[in-house]
Amino acid sequence: MLTTPVMLKGAEQFEQLACRNYALFRWTLTHLPTSNIINTLGAHMAWRAFEQARRYVPAYRHFLSAQHFVEDRSGSLATQFSLIPATDKNNYVRVFSTAERCVGGRIPERHVSVDESSGSTGLPYNWVRSQAEVEHTRRMCSYFHRYYFGERPLFVINAFSMGAWATGVTVGAALGPNGIVKSTGPDVDKILSTLRFFGPTHRYLITGYPPFLKHLIDAADEEGFDWTGYRMVATVGGEGMSEHLRQHLLTRFEKVFSGYGASDLEIGIAGETDLSIGIRQLMVHHPEVRDALIGDDHRVPMLFQYNPLDHYIETNADAELLITINRPLLSPRIRYNIRDEGGTLTFEEVLSRLRTAGIAITALLPKGASAPHLPFVYIFGRRDSTISYMGANIYPEDVEAGLLANHEHGAKVGAFCMELVEEVGTGELRPCVHVEVLDGQPSEELARALQHTLRAKLCEINADFRQAVHEDQSAGAVKVELHQPGQGPFAQMSGRIKHRYVLEHAGQEGGTRR
Repeated sequence: MLTTPVMLKGAEQFEQLACRNYALFRWTLTHLPTSNIINTLGAHMAWRAFEQARRYVPAYRHFLSAQHFVEDRSGSLATQFSLIPATDKNNYVRVFSTAERCVGGRIPERHVSVDESSGSTGLPYNWVRSQAEVEHTRRMCSYFHRYYFGERPLFVINAFSMGAWATGVTVGAALGPNGIVKSTGPDVDKILSTLRFFGPTHRYLITGYPPFLKHLIDAADEEGFDWTGYRMVATVGGEGMSEHLRQHLLTRFEKVFSGYGASDLEIGIAGETDLSIGIRQLMVHHPEVRDALIGDDHRVPMLFQYNPLDHYIETNADAELLITINRPLLSPRIRYNIRDEGGTLTFEEVLSRLRTAGIAITALLPKGASAPHLPFVYIFGRRDSTISYMGANIYPEDVEAGLLANHEHGAKVGAFCMELVEEVGTGELRPCVHVEVLDGQPSEELARALQHTLRAKLCEINADFRQAVHEDQSAGAVKVELHQPGQGPFAQMSGRIKHRYVLEHAGQEGGTRR
């Protein structure tokens, strides 16, 4: 498709209008043109962001020179763009100062916000954002919540961590137009006190990290909180969530919605919809649907929809996502790699593959709902969040599904992490899952029960693990060690706002898959 400067300018103006008018924003979700047009316009907007970064950002000019980048105008625009070197923390963020990575090589003295990443890779980073981009992110966050949860005002209890972290502060500010907001942070007692004080006359939206929301409802049940009359919905983010965990949360929440973002980039890159959730649940129960959509992979990824005019998303040869923010930024991010493994699908591709599998999307939507005509991005998670054993990669999502498979036992589970431990005498490495017990005392009986359900679930959903057990029954001996809250490996995580799923000494990163 030939994209003229007039079309590109029109797309940019339309995007700006949609970002400032909720009615127009909602209209675009179901009336966008075909993926070919939108994706091509998105590619042109990404190329413009690249050219502006190359022209005005000293660090980016030096980066391209160090990478010996030479522009090649042959081939499609997508092909040309794919030849631009990808940036990441190691080759760009750690090499150049924050000021050098800003437009003009300096941090403005006014109208700039600074937030921190959570330090999930070991070291927190500071990220600078202009007032315009902060306002844009907040407005989009507000619009998506309004679209997903409806027009009625909400009483928002913001349980994301407060302070310098990007998500907590941004979500609290963003959801002000959607109703009443109280930012408690991840404090169970404050949240339950708030619910009691204001009572069940409001419809509550509670936001937070997935494991914390589980801990919240489990702790409330343990102390006998009276849920009668309370109507609650939830937004989670910061890490993946299994459908087992969603079902656990749905015992108290009417709807549970997950958003995708990263402090390195911005929150609100993509979000779950009724359609993406319906498709993901199909993928859990019907492997043939999963194969039709993403190929031969036993894992069920998180599945989101995104606006290609706002974010241009590609994958590299290692199936890692490369994300370009198409808007002008104080510190531009061009083909930025945060090591999330996944891929993209156009709306038409998903429709076609589901249709081939005999599934109509109308069957996956609530009555009267319409599907957003947006592309999909699927995400397995960070590549460094696995342990490898007997040729099988064991993923946090698989372990979570196993620990929560039995509701009675799952209600007692808090945080968990994995490592490879060396057996005394043999020197053989075996996988060990450490589990925090939030209800009662750790016991051998509970450890055996969790070990049984975990092994069974891994054999059910992880083909590599199942094959390893078939070849050698001892491969199924996944050890489960229980700990009281804040004890054992969880003592070093007490100050962290996100869980770390793999202990630092847990052995090799990634590993060879069968």
